[in-house]
Amino acid sequence: MTKKYNWSVLVGAAFLMATSAIGPGFLTQTAVFTAQLGASFGFVILLSVVLDAIAQLNIWRIIAVADQPAQDIANKVFSGLGYFISFLVFLGGMAFNIGNIAGAGLGLNVLFGVSVGQGAVMSAIIAIGIFIYKEAGKAMDLFAKIMGGLKILLALFIAYISKPPLAEAVIRSVNPTHFSFVAVLTIVGGTVGGYITFAGAHRLLDAGLSGQQNLPAINKGALSAVGLASLMRILLFIAALGVVSAGGKLDPGNPAASVFQLAAGAFGYKLFGLVMWSAGISSVVGSAYTSVSFIKSFHPFILKFNRQIIIGFIILSGIIFLMIGKPVKILLTVGAINGFILPISLGIMLVAAYRSKIISTYKQPLWLTVLGVLVVATMAWMSYGVILQLLRN
Repeated sequence: MTKKYNWSVLVGAAFLMATSAIGPGFLTQTAVFTAQLGASFGFVILLSVVLDAIAQLNIWRIIAVADQPAQDIANKVFSGLGYFISFLVFLGGMAFNIGNIAGAGLGLNVLFGVSVGQGAVMSAIIAIGIFIYKEAGKAMDLFAKIMGGLKILLALFIAYISKPPLAEAVIRSVNPTHFSFVAVLTIVGGTVGGYITFAGAHRLLDAGLSGQQNLPAINKGALSAVGLASLMRILLFIAALGVVSAGGKLDPGNPAASVFQLAAGAFGYKLFGLVMWSAGISSVVGSAYTSVSFIKSFHPFILKFNRQIIIGFIILSGIIFLMIGKPVKILLTVGAINGFILPISLGIMLVAAYRSKIISTYKQPLWLTVLGVLVVATMAWMSYGVILQLLRN
């Protein structure tokens, strides 16, 4: 019975990370970069999958072995570092959550014709309902699985009917004619940046699944999470590629909606509304849960009122969105913000892997550390390049 429960938690954690990643920004970014890079965007996706898998494996394993949340590990690496990383992740999570609520509002706007603001408020109320429920952890796991499965099935349908040039997509995935550092940074940041990479690992801690004895299962969970998010990215990419290759022009105001509408007409547009809403609402849940998990160990008050603080986080995100507006711009920006955070958070975890007071007798595989350092260096270099580019503009 215990084994079955652990497997259920593991799948729930993988889906929580994946559905946190497959948010409205994920949909918007994929459509925009497919329009910009064409079939060569497949290479960016392939590169991001490798970077994502290395980051996830390192972080999930270190958190599981240390049996502590990332912020406590960081504080043991260097006093006060945990507060700094928590601030970064919490801020990035808030930015992401504003985008998630915006996306959920856009989805309901398409489905039912309500204003984006009204849709955002309705979605925030539904997300809050999950955390009001007594068994919030189990409800969150089930919700993540249902929403994740729904998004993948609908994306598969649109990818099929858009008739994409699959041969060209495969060729350009290994031999691209176009490349973009901004695309890689945004895609990796939107998949494992900021709070997202910690979503599944912190969920496993809360469920009591940690320690060296569980590493094989934790590896499966980390890779499953990346696999689920990558599958959705590939399906959306080939769907958008089919539309763009056929001469379809994406609407800059809502590029992801254009993919569905141009592929399947009015019915496709309604399907987009459903995908956008499920992406937004599931990411609201994942973002709020993980962002608050970064501060709950700092004070008994936060731990005691964890659920109420998560609800407050969702409410504040909604209020900020209603004040700012501009959902598409927000959705593109937040991925890049979280991409800047990844090299810092992953770098700290890699240092922790060699502190016996944190990981006890655990020996981190050298190949995993080397690959992790390469990801840190690559993401830091890309972040620097993108910042310079932004300053020039």
